[in-house]
Amino acid sequence: SCGTSQLCNCSSVGLDFVPLGLTAKITVLDLAHNRIKHIRSQDLRQAVNLRALLLQSNKISSIDEDSFQSLAKLELLDLSNNSLAHVSPVWFGHLFSLQHLHLQGNSYRDLGDSSPFSSLRNLSSLHLGNPQFSVIRQGNFEGIELLHKLWIDGSNLSQYEQGSLKSIKKINHMIINLRNSNIFSEIVRDLLHSVTWLEVTEIKLPVEKRSLVQNSTGPFRIQKLTFKESFFTDQTISQAIVLLKEITSLKELEAVDCMLEGQGNWNMKDIARSGQSFVETVTIIKIVIQNFHLFFDLNGMESQINNLKRLTIASSNVFMVPCNIARHFSSLLYLDFHDNLLANKRLDETICEGSWPSLQTLNLSQNSLKFLEQTAKCASRLPKLNNLDISQNNFGEIPDVCEWPKTLKFLNLSSTQIPKLTTCIPPTLEVLDVSANNLKEFGLQLPFLKELYLTKNQLKALPGATPIPNLVALSVRRNKLNSFSKEEFESFKRMELLDASDNNFICSCEFLSFIHHEAGIAQVLVGWPDEYVCDSPLAVRGAQVGAVHLSLMECHRSLVVSLICVLVFLVILLLVAVGYKYHVVWYVRMTWAWLQAKRKPKRAPPKDVCYDAFVSYSENDSDWVENTMVRELEQACPPFQLCLHKRDFVPGKWIVDNIIDSIEKSRKTLFVLSEHFVQSEWCKYELDFSHFRLFDENNDAAILVLLEPIQSKAIPKRFCKLRKIMNTKTYLEWPAGEEQQQVFWENLKGALKS
Repeated sequence: SCGTSQLCNCSSVGLDFVPLGLTAKITVLDLAHNRIKHIRSQDLRQAVNLRALLLQSNKISSIDEDSFQSLAKLELLDLSNNSLAHVSPVWFGHLFSLQHLHLQGNSYRDLGDSSPFSSLRNLSSLHLGNPQFSVIRQGNFEGIELLHKLWIDGSNLSQYEQGSLKSIKKINHMIINLRNSNIFSEIVRDLLHSVTWLEVTEIKLPVEKRSLVQNSTGPFRIQKLTFKESFFTDQTISQAIVLLKEITSLKELEAVDCMLEGQGNWNMKDIARSGQSFVETVTIIKIVIQNFHLFFDLNGMESQINNLKRLTIASSNVFMVPCNIARHFSSLLYLDFHDNLLANKRLDETICEGSWPSLQTLNLSQNSLKFLEQTAKCASRLPKLNNLDISQNNFGEIPDVCEWPKTLKFLNLSSTQIPKLTTCIPPTLEVLDVSANNLKEFGLQLPFLKELYLTKNQLKALPGATPIPNLVALSVRRNKLNSFSKEEFESFKRMELLDASDNNFICSCEFLSFIHHEAGIAQVLVGWPDEYVCDSPLAVRGAQVGAVHLSLMECHRSLVVSLICVLVFLVILLLVAVGYKYHVVWYVRMTWAWLQAKRKPKRAPPKDVCYDAFVSYSENDSDWVENTMVRELEQACPPFQLCLHKRDFVPGKWIVDNIIDSIEKSRKTLFVLSEHFVQSEWCKYELDFSHFRLFDENNDAAILVLLEPIQSKAIPKRFCKLRKIMNTKTYLEWPAGEEQQQVFWENLKGALKS
């Protein structure tokens, strides 16, 4: 079962019979290369919509008469390479839509007494015959009026009834494998008015003296005659040239993989006497001439080549054409000598003065040419030469100056080992191909150039547009291009096609941005997008250029780093501003000092206590402290020993250390509070250190003296400890009256003694 698929592929699965369950959904059924021997009536009855039935390379020896009866829509039937011993017209009676029928490679010896194909009105191509096929009878092709292609394997055909193929009114291309040379002439006579192109293989051309035309009258239809793998002699060639002239419609002769046994000793008198040839195109490919070095120069053929317009002799060891022969190709427009043995020494004889006067296209590729200057000089003798192909020769270094035909527009120098281009290249060119030459640059001034092919070179950038302003098509496929810019691309004002495929592209941000945003680039790039692949960065290697999108960080690394640096700077600036506003620096310094103080003993030994009190006051209150309070306390009886920063701090010692040491060497800390005190940073330090000590030792080491009333709003937020102490401890206020002042001093002295 093939399920719901319209194409059922059951080839090469070892089937012995047509599988069951074929439905009307199937349009293509492939049963090739199995072991099927018999096609039964019911096998294909349900496959009414079948368009193609492939049964080749089985072992089919019998087919029921109504096996194909339901296949009215069938267009292709392949029964080739089976074991059919006969061909029955009943098989094809209901195949009204059949266009292609393959019956070759079976074991039938003939097609019967009548036509098996009479009902196949739409037949377009027919393949039949086999090594046992020996007879073609009149009426075998009745019912067929038009064939696009007729292929007959008649390698052992021994009997052909005259007129058998005449029933087919028109055949575009007929191929017949024919070894019996006696039948060849009869078949040609029957096909004069029907076939357009006749191709004969494996024939040993006969010596035919009867006319190929005989009583037939024009106009004839046959235009091209091809011989493949055939055998000729000097005698058969001479006779064939004479006889083929009678077919006035014949315009093209072709010989492929043929063998000529002879030395060119042709009957020139008979050939000349038979008149002009109507053939315009001769193609000879891979002809083998035994002892070709003894071959004549074909003198006497001059009259037969005047009307020839296209001549191809390829892969046939041609090393020279005599000058006197070359001068008689007066109408030749196209000459192809590719894959031969032409060298510069013999080229001078082949293209002599006055030779090939009408030649427009010359192909000398894959020969033994080594000197471009000499080759160009020979070509300059061709006044109408327009197209020259000298590719696959070995020129190497080329000179700076060469002489070329003034009409030359197309030049192919691909695969010629040229390391560097010079001004030897003609400026008249419209098309130049210098592919596969390991070129590293291209800078020639070619103002008329429209197409430039630089495939398989070593270019790292597109050529400059200024020297080639009219370029329409450019190929730099398989070079060392990493990228190309918008400016380079747009400098070619008339560019319609650019083939830059198969290069190792560096998918940079600039290149990708250009590719993604350039309007219409997909219509210009040949092979886009499949053949444009990233080689780097590593993360996108192997990906199609058009599908790659790099991140902002990958594309603008410097900008992103700069932005990060700016952001970091702004954050630091913000932190500094916040720290300044909220005195963070002060807190840090305070914490550091406190940590240092914490490492010291909590309480100085009694012998180290030198003062009764450390006095913390603002410099603006120094007059009251030094002249009033110090005199009153230090001259009391007994006197109190006070520690003042002006008098008792150790010179050169860090002020914070002085504060800490002084507080630790004093039994009490006396704070003289005023508006000036809360504005002093050092007073803040002294208050905080005293507060640490107060809580560390859980005692009443702090004494507060309020020199003047302080508004709570006036106390800065950083004096949070002062607020706390004032809320939790009793403080002394400095009175204005003298009587109250005496009580003040008594209370202060009492606090210092406690």
